[in-house]
Amino acid sequence: MLALLATVGAGSAGAATAPVGLGAAASFGVLAGTTVTNTGLSTISGDVGVNPGSAITGFPPAVVTNGQLHAADALAGQAQADTVDAYDDAAGRANTADVQTELGGSTLTAGVYTGADLGVTGTLTLDAEGDPAAVFVFRSADTLITAAASRVELVNGASACNVFWKVSSSATLGTGSAFVGTVDALTSISAQTGAAVEGRLLARNGQVSLDTNTIDVPQCGAATPTSAPTSAPTSAPTSAPTSSPTISPSATTSVGPVTTTPLVITPVPLGGSDTPITGRSTTTSPFGAGDGGASNGGNGSGIDTMSSSRGLAATGASVTWTAATGILAVGLGATLVAGTRRPRDDDAR
Repeated sequence: MLALLATVGAGSAGAATAPVGLGAAASFGVLAGTTVTNTGLSTISGDVGVNPGSAITGFPPAVVTNGQLHAADALAGQAQADTVDAYDDAAGRANTADVQTELGGSTLTAGVYTGADLGVTGTLTLDAEGDPAAVFVFRSADTLITAAASRVELVNGASACNVFWKVSSSATLGTGSAFVGTVDALTSISAQTGAAVEGRLLARNGQVSLDTNTIDVPQCGAATPTSAPTSAPTSAPTSAPTSSPTISPSATTSVGPVTTTPLVITPVPLGGSDTPITGRSTTTSPFGAGDGGASNGGNGSGIDTMSSSRGLAATGASVTWTAATGILAVGLGATLVAGTRRPRDDDAR
């Protein structure tokens, strides 16, 4: 009858119910108000803390992984404050169904269940019906007691992250029992020998006692990535330009040698006021060839369009001239040398 009632009343309520927010208490596997005591080789995956009390005993032999001990420090104090908020949150939620004390042997869907006190003997099954966000809240007006070897099982996507037990006095988990969910008890919590918990034991005002227990805080929510960004660098390419440098005319009247690798060109004048030498073509190229180039300042190719008293020789690379624009283009590795023009046999022509 209990399972039928839960199935009929809980579907829409579970879909609209958010998990109980735990704040700073979410990282704690064990949190007490007065003391935390341990006997035997207990293992707690998560923080262990106490506030406003400061006594934590039995560590070791108890082992804490993925957490630390917090005795009356700021984090434990904040976690206790958030535990009060969580307790009040659960207490104020709309009720899905009233239940009898014994929950064992039942299958419940998502919802909020309230009883005078609560207990589990045998197996309690929590069925999320394929919804991993299904929330189960249990509220006891007095105690929560689970029997030895009892079990709480999750099926069809149910998560320990979304199971919450609000207990108005104290909770006791029986020897060798397997329990699921966060217990938020007003007074104290006792985990008897060999009890295992997938969840948290949070006692607001009293102690938490352990005896060879395993407590695993469920990993809820997505982790924040820490890896460094892998985007491509945005620096400018460092490869050398492939275009040839260009020399434009300048107002200066003197020219010196220009030799760099790669070539850095300074402006060079392209001739004076004199008329180009008779018999030389200055329309397509100012450069003579062979002995003509030699007559204008050096071996190799010569420049024929300079003043009749000055000339330039170009060696070591190709040189091009555009008469229409007055632009002299010199390839990489070229050298321009100013020289004095010497007479030629064909000048008379």
